[in-house]
Amino acid sequence: MTTPFALESDKTGPFGGVFTFRLEQPGKPVVVLDEALIQRLDATLEAIPETCAGLVMASASEKVFVAGADLKTIAELEDEALDRYLAFGQRVFGRLSQLPFPTAAAINGAALGGGLEVAMHCDGLIAAPAASGRPYPVGLPEAGLSICPGWGGTNLLPARMDPGEAIERTATGRPMKFDGACEAGLFDAVAETPEALLETAKRWVAEQAAQGRPERDGAPSRWIGRPGVAAECVAALDDLPPELSATASARAVAEAVDAGLTEGWQAALDCERRHLVHLRRTPEGAAAIQAFFERSAAKS
Repeated sequence: MTTPFALESDKTGPFGGVFTFRLEQPGKPVVVLDEALIQRLDATLEAIPETCAGLVMASASEKVFVAGADLKTIAELEDEALDRYLAFGQRVFGRLSQLPFPTAAAINGAALGGGLEVAMHCDGLIAAPAASGRPYPVGLPEAGLSICPGWGGTNLLPARMDPGEAIERTATGRPMKFDGACEAGLFDAVAETPEALLETAKRWVAEQAAQGRPERDGAPSRWIGRPGVAAECVAALDDLPPELSATASARAVAEAVDAGLTEGWQAALDCERRHLVHLRRTPEGAAAIQAFFERSAAKS
């Protein structure tokens, strides 16, 4: 039986009814998004009590929110198994996005790839400067490894900042630093200090809850198909520099954005999944992933 993450709540006061949990991987220096972590997230969502008025998802790691997805799994699974694994993550993150109360991700450090994707399934992104004082990276770096996002990132990031910059960064795999993400308006609120992060996140959720329960329709609250965002994303996609189509990963990102705009949220997820399963097997993808493993081994 999968053990859920511990759920904590304020019984009274301004945050009464707001629950918090922390993503954790005991024994590991940072949190990495793998199947076991997704299973625990699924079990946690199942365990949320009916009295919950809002939810904050935080990280137990002092260094990162989530460093990214488990690249070893993505590289080694057979095609059908990887497709099932990605679909499982899509389903669980989808559950997070459909909870009948406001949700927020409390970002205390690096949020990369799948780590940012799971955060963006929440209604709000609440951030704080790193405890170390060094700006941390935030973004979708997959295209830098000649692959693409697989959990909705292509359709989520452009709804939270300038669409053209978001699509270009995703297509080239260029994350932002914390300061740049703040300037881009990626975060819904920013705590002044690391110590104030959870209180800031709970306050944001409580304020949203006071406005009533959010409407849910099967897609995240912030994605490119929403009125007021879609037209900007269409224009941004049309205005992308031609050189961005030079790589297969960039073309996959553009196709997933187009799929979301023309066919809907599920079509975008299907498109991402199909491309990621293929790209990691291409010579460019396999070589980039292998080089990543070698760099990681050299640092350890």
